[in-house]
Amino acid sequence: MKLKTARPRPGRPRAFQAEKALEAALRVFWQHGYEGTSLSELTAAMGINRPSLYAAFGNKEALFRQVVDRYADASSAMFRAAGSEPTAERVVARLLRDLAENLGDPKRPRGCLLVQSALACGKSNDRVRRALVARREANVALLRKRFEQARAEGDLPATVEAGDLARYLSAVTAGLAVQAANGAGRGELRRVAELASLSWKNGN
Repeated sequence: MKLKTARPRPGRPRAFQAEKALEAALRVFWQHGYEGTSLSELTAAMGINRPSLYAAFGNKEALFRQVVDRYADASSAMFRAAGSEPTAERVVARLLRDLAENLGDPKRPRGCLLVQSALACGKSNDRVRRALVARREANVALLRKRFEQARAEGDLPATVEAGDLARYLSAVTAGLAVQAANGAGRGELRRVAELASLSWKNGN
């Protein structure tokens, strides 16, 4: 008689998948902002209880920072992709076009997580606000470096201040995000992006 070999038992599966839980938390924070999001809303969306949330992600601020990392990485990727265009004019046009497409996506929450959460943070959460500002400033730095390159190549006039131009474009992108949060549709955002691109071109 042949004895059956006992099969090793598989490890106990996690009660939730971290990636899906983070994505769910991202959408909640995106919709309500950092201060406007409660732990109850987070646990309900993530499908976990509070002890599991604390064990896996730390407290609310620690979870938010992980969410911001995910969001900011995607945002920076869009800025870098635009920066790969061969001229400053095309950098601006692509960034504003891609941003309008993303902000106007009906499948995504409205507006920009980095902009909305920073604007809604009070003094008690200044550390969170400063972290969000730092993320946005990183994108400004990417633009400034690209415009400095354009100026060195003769693509922009030597009189153009790359930092001011990067700051101006950052203000336009933040304005698009606010318009999206207010309910502007993809078509409206596209037209605003086209006008901003034209304005930038005429001013340079």
